[in-house]
Formats: sequence, C-alpha cells, structure tokens
Amino acid sequence: MPLLSADPAAFPAEPPADTRDPAVTAAHDWAAFSALDEMTDHWARPGWADGSRAYYWMLTFPDNQQLATLAGHCQEKLAPLGLDPVPANGLHITLARVGKPGAVAPDQLDSLARSVEARLPSTFSIRAMPLAGSRGAVRLSLGPWEPLLRLHHALADAGSSNGLAPKKPTSAFRPHLSLAYNNRRRPAAPVVQVVSALRALPSVDLSVATVQLVELRREGRTYRWDVRKSIPLG
Repeated sequence: MPLLSADPAAFPAEPPADTRDPAVTAAHDWAAFSALDEMTDHWARPGWADGSRAYYWMLTFPDNQQLATLAGHCQEKLAPLGLDPVPANGLHITLARVGKPGAVAPDQLDSLARSVEARLPSTFSIRAMPLAGSRGAVRLSLGPWEPLLRLHHALADAGSSNGLAPKKPTSAFRPHLSLAYNNRRRPAAPVVQVVSALRALPSVDLSVATVQLVELRREGRTYRWDVRKSIPLG
C-alpha cells in the first residue's frame, strides 16, 4: 500500500498525519480550506468543456436518504453564495479516471472490470461529515480514509495491468464528497464562514458494497453519468 505524498495539484496538498482516524482527516481538510484566500472556478478545467465525457470509477449513493437530506440542508444554507449544488441523485465520491470513450475500447473495459473484480477489498463503511471545502467546491470530509485508499490502490493496480493507469496515483488521492461547486473566482472568507456554521451537523454513515465504472459527462454546470459496470466488493 503506497504512502500518501505531498502533491501541489491535490487538495489538501499535504496528506494528513493519520488516515485511520476520521477526526484527524476532517481537521486536516478544515485547516486547508479555512486557510484559503481565494476560491477558483471549478468549471474552468482544461479538457472538461460542456458535453465532455470520460470513464471514471466512482462510488454512488442513490438510496441513502440521510445523505440526500444532509446535502439538501447544507445546499439550502449555501444558496445565497450562488454555488452550483450537486443534485441529490448526483452525489458521488470520485475515485479514479480511466480514460475517454474514444480512447478506451469496450473490450478494454471488460478486461479492466475482470481485473478489478479479482482485486477488490471487502465491503466497508465510512462516515461523511463535517463540511469543509477545496479551491473549487464545498464538500464533506470522509473518514476513515484507509479503506478508500485500499480501494483506490486496487483500481489503480488493475488499470495499470490493462494499460489504463489512472492519471493520479493513490499517493495523491484525497477522498471527499462534493455538495456544491464554485463557479467563479471569489474571496474564500465568505464561503468559509457559511461552511463553518454547518460543521456541527450530524454525520452520515455510508456503506460501500459496490464500485461503479461510469461514463461521466458534463451537462452545463453539473455532472451526469451512465453506469457501465457495477462490481461488488469482496
């Protein structure tokens, strides 16, 4: 299992001191977010214009009403800021990018899925909350990170064995669950202030029993996807 390493492209750039303790990872997320001077436009991402598509490994939670309720409450409080809320049926944890549809053949996806199935760890649970953020989003902290890192490592290993190594290695993975995307450059302080008032809300438990290979697409200022493979954990 590779250790996390500092990466200026990740957020937070420095890894937390302990990936097994949810309190440590949450405090680390908050320290990084609350120290921001400015937030950036999430949608100003090279190669992700409206209509763009790519295959990703993700965790989705379509049946978790507690998560949807928490997200909706936070989004209501964030609404005056003009962020782009993630729809209740669009809540997800991004794990790893696989590639673009034009560059990845269907038989490669089949082979990748078989390789992943042989490597997946056992079912696990994580906790979502408290609220924090990044340069381009307001998001829930997750913990513990350790099972998510093991899952990411399994996906990355399977991808590498099929010529589809993810762009970001596990050492740069920073698990999170976004609730709203920032859509313009702005001072961070007003967003941090609103988020700070929401950090005491109860956490939500998330059971992770399957991982989804999806064809993700950007539709305006939101993400949608079609599930191509849904693979149960061991």
